[in-house]
Amino acid sequence: MAQTLPMYDGNAVRELDARATALLGGDTFELMRRAGRAAWHCALRHWPQAQRIVVVCGPGNNGGDGYVLARLALEAGRTVRVVRLPEHSPHSDSAVRARDEFRERNGRIEAFVDALPPADLIVDALFGIGLTRAPEGTAKQLIEAINQHPAPCLSLDVPSGIDADTGAAPGEAVAATRTLEFIAAKPGLRTGPAIDLVARMELAELQVPPQIFDGLQPHSALLLPESLRNVLRPRRRDSHKGLSGRVLCLGGDHGSGGAIILCADAALRSGAGLVDVATREEHVASLLARRPETMARAVERSEDLAVQIQHADVLAVGPGLGQGVWGRVLFGAALGANKPLVLDADALNLLAAREPAHPLPADTILTPHPGEAARLLGTDTAQVQSDRYGAARALADRYQAIVVLKGAGTIVAAPGRMSGVIAAGNPGMAVGGMGDLLTGVIAALRAQGLPAVDAACVGALLHAVAGDEAAREGGERGLLPSDLLPRLRRLANPDVLR
Repeated sequence: MAQTLPMYDGNAVRELDARATALLGGDTFELMRRAGRAAWHCALRHWPQAQRIVVVCGPGNNGGDGYVLARLALEAGRTVRVVRLPEHSPHSDSAVRARDEFRERNGRIEAFVDALPPADLIVDALFGIGLTRAPEGTAKQLIEAINQHPAPCLSLDVPSGIDADTGAAPGEAVAATRTLEFIAAKPGLRTGPAIDLVARMELAELQVPPQIFDGLQPHSALLLPESLRNVLRPRRRDSHKGLSGRVLCLGGDHGSGGAIILCADAALRSGAGLVDVATREEHVASLLARRPETMARAVERSEDLAVQIQHADVLAVGPGLGQGVWGRVLFGAALGANKPLVLDADALNLLAAREPAHPLPADTILTPHPGEAARLLGTDTAQVQSDRYGAARALADRYQAIVVLKGAGTIVAAPGRMSGVIAAGNPGMAVGGMGDLLTGVIAALRAQGLPAVDAACVGALLHAVAGDEAAREGGERGLLPSDLLPRLRRLANPDVLR
């Protein structure tokens, strides 16, 4: 996919720092000077009226960046106070130099006791990428004081307390008003608990030589909404419905007919040429009344599916399927069909119940939420959320499938491939039926000929961007899956977007 932003983990970022320093003549202070200047300019852009600035500095290079900002703010006539951890002095020569330059201008440095002084802006330069465990003691108290302070907070590189690789916040973490990253984007800031803490983000590349990235493998890639303009091609003028693929949606047990209807709706609105539905008899009439374009059939036994499966290009299995005898029969028939699969909801729960891990057809796509992912991995939701990248990769490897791990910062993982993170979506989408919609979207794109990984990435992005558009119009609270359907159609047509 085009329009992606590569992201680098902590080890790679340290290597980038070393390479940049070498190419800048070996001056270890130059990058710190640039970072501090970029941070000060960021503060000026967003809080130009801030006269009282408190900079919270840690002992590492992140703290050194803070000392540079503090000096620049002091020279600009602001009232600046640096608050440091009482038991730590700067570790590196560069951080010592930054501190000393601030002192030479009569900068005020004080050890944290129990509260932060009054301020118009707090700058968090405490830990950056240097902390991967829960803060303890005074560090924990200092982060709590930042969060309790009424002033806005600018975090430098990473809000202190967040694991920049995983997005986990194992203990107290700074809830920033804005986060300014340096040199490269960090994967942990785009998924999991970190999303609620980073707030608005900017990237300052610090004018480093571009060759520092040569040969260095990114951890993952951020999939940007602009990708939709480039990856979905306009249709040929002589197209017919057979060229756009045929999706068979399986599900809708007693009392769950809405799930399979939403799945079928999404498949049609995302461009599938034909959509069949295999469901309970009680849902056929309501499905046809709502969406007469579907071809719905009541199914009670696996034999009833034979013709539909034979004609289908892709099977979308799971919405409203249930885990009773009926659901197990349909699930078993789908697994034995040797057709491309998109598995969601109870199809994933039925898959988890099969031990050892059941071999799946090549390029099967799994779309679990964290709870379903935990069942598939034999762990708990907290473990999945503590390292969403690791969980997605583990699922992809275990089932040799493409995995779309849903949630804040949806992750797409595949065996032997770099993971992608969806740079769209909002809390309003946390409502029943959204996953059913996603299943239909991905199945439709797969049926239209996209390779499985691309169908998963584009489908998750298309779904999330449609959710963002719907939320902008009417707000997040009360957002319904059906609100996305007209937007799916518009976003799936690049000729409309251009």
